[in-house]
Amino acid sequence: MTKAIMIQGTGSNVGKSMIVAGLIRACVQRGIVTRPFKPQNMSNNAAVTSNGGEIGRAQALQARAAGVAPNTDMNPILLKPQSATGAQVIVQGQIAGAQEAADFGKNKQALMPAVLQSFQRLGAECDLIVVEGAGSPAETNLRAGDIANMGFATAAGVPVILMGDIDRGGVIAQIVGTQAVMDQGDNAMVRGFAVNKFRGDRSLFDAGRDDIAARTGWPSLGVIPWFEHAHRLPAEDVMDLPARSASGGEGCVIVVPRLPRISNFDDLDPLTAEPGVDLRVITPGTPLPAEADLVLMVGSKATISDLAAFRAEGWDIDLAAHIRRGGHVLGLCGGYQMLGQSIADPHGIEGAPGHVEGLGHLAVDTIMAPTKHLSLKSARHIATGTTLEGYEIHIGETSGPDTARAWLEVGDTREGAASPNGRVQGCYMHGIFSADAFRRAYLGQFGVASSLDFEAGVEDVLDQLAAHVERYMDVDLFVSLAQDIA
Repeated sequence: MTKAIMIQGTGSNVGKSMIVAGLIRACVQRGIVTRPFKPQNMSNNAAVTSNGGEIGRAQALQARAAGVAPNTDMNPILLKPQSATGAQVIVQGQIAGAQEAADFGKNKQALMPAVLQSFQRLGAECDLIVVEGAGSPAETNLRAGDIANMGFATAAGVPVILMGDIDRGGVIAQIVGTQAVMDQGDNAMVRGFAVNKFRGDRSLFDAGRDDIAARTGWPSLGVIPWFEHAHRLPAEDVMDLPARSASGGEGCVIVVPRLPRISNFDDLDPLTAEPGVDLRVITPGTPLPAEADLVLMVGSKATISDLAAFRAEGWDIDLAAHIRRGGHVLGLCGGYQMLGQSIADPHGIEGAPGHVEGLGHLAVDTIMAPTKHLSLKSARHIATGTTLEGYEIHIGETSGPDTARAWLEVGDTREGAASPNGRVQGCYMHGIFSADAFRRAYLGQFGVASSLDFEAGVEDVLDQLAAHVERYMDVDLFVSLAQDIA
């Protein structure tokens, strides 16, 4: 019989996603067939699945920890913010429309059948499901119709471990306060607690841990120290991206403008891991540094509004100066669209219907279309003959004279575009830098000698994370607390 157990947090960014990945890898190493599940996620950093859908990037990493390919049942509801108050709603991997936050709050309970259907299907292929909550169950204003935390736990009969973040301070109040504001039925679902991100001598918190246990009646599953290699695992939240200053640094300088609706920034992970690369995520209010070798423009969930934000920062002027100095530019997906001559949205997919001028560095034009391209891809880099794997996740069709200088081959077709001198390039394919041979060849033009095995490095960090969790968390108790799913 398949069992399940859920990790919920006292707030966002307490480290749930990472600890779930570590627990899954630890359980797999014990011989337990394990799968990740997150009922509802909110992220613009999505992964494409083999069945042509999309899920949150964190669940794709957790699937990797389980040693399996990701599928859409692992994250049946994905919200992709595309404005300050609205988001695209993805149900079981496919677009189901867009809603304002207030409307989604009223209608979210209607998505519970899809959530439970995915949960049951996932249960048919494993021994244990480790479920991750979203946000916090202490948000009592969101409890009615909840599908992400206690609403799901009570509907599916899944016991809960509550996790707090001591790095932020006030962890005793976080956990005890969560119990205080939840109703009796929700509190009955909680089987224990854990404290994450501890720094220093753990024994100094023994009294605090015991105080939480005494006040709540819940057992402690562990006080988990800060995992020092966390930065080597893919980040899900844009706020977790490095925001380094635009001065100094060693090696090839690659700068990434951080736009409001930046998406699929896992493209940066292999570059961040490269010792010979000085990757700088440039935040609003900071100019693009003159010493940049490459300006990398990554994906966007709202290309037209992010292009307006790019111009508002004056980065269009900085980019033009960078190109005049002989610098290189690479646009991926939304960044590729911005580099063209124009972007048209006749159907109002991203907002009001309209047409805007692009940055004009590639002779291509983009027309937004209702069809969303979602697929895994294999390609060959034409200039070097290196092969790579990646994925497409975009709306819009791009065409124009510079596509005659496409620089990738995908099957029988060519992908991308390049300026006549080759210093400005763009394509729709994500994940290209994960391919070691391609990345080495690409960075070689900037004098970087790379020997990094990126994929092996991620596997090594997942193994270290599992060992970390095994050492500081009572995994035996965790597994024993899981209950049979109905």
